[in-house]
Amino acid sequence: MSKLIPTILIATSFAIGFTQSPKPLQAGTCASQCGAKPLQFTPGQYIRLEIFNATSGLVRLQRPSNSDPIPLSPGKQLTLEDGEGTEPNVSLIFWDETGLPLKAVLSKPNFGTLKVEIRPGGRPPGDRSVYILNDGRVNLF
Repeated sequence: MSKLIPTILIATSFAIGFTQSPKPLQAGTCASQCGAKPLQFTPGQYIRLEIFNATSGLVRLQRPSNSDPIPLSPGKQLTLEDGEGTEPNVSLIFWDETGLPLKAVLSKPNFGTLKVEIRPGGRPPGDRSVYILNDGRVNLF
């Protein structure tokens, strides 16, 4: 009986191990599942910012280099020419006049333009700023 118990335990552990099917593996390349290519500009490049207010309320925009906020009415677009390029960092801060969370959708329609479409929504506090870093990468916070 004492030799029979270890044999039964070993046989049971093998049986349990074989009845549990492993999760199938999926092979793929980065091209199949890596997501959208990040937005980037060439360092020192002249950049135009196109900001569109797709909300139903007033949105305020501010460049840290400028002290006064710029109002942007619903359905309106504002173009900011930036002669500084990406040096030093280019940034834009924005907020809803009533404090509602915003969602920014970024796109690069051409070589030197960053389009920022400001929409309602997002989880609080929402998107509040866009930064183009010295190395040309675009970050949304």
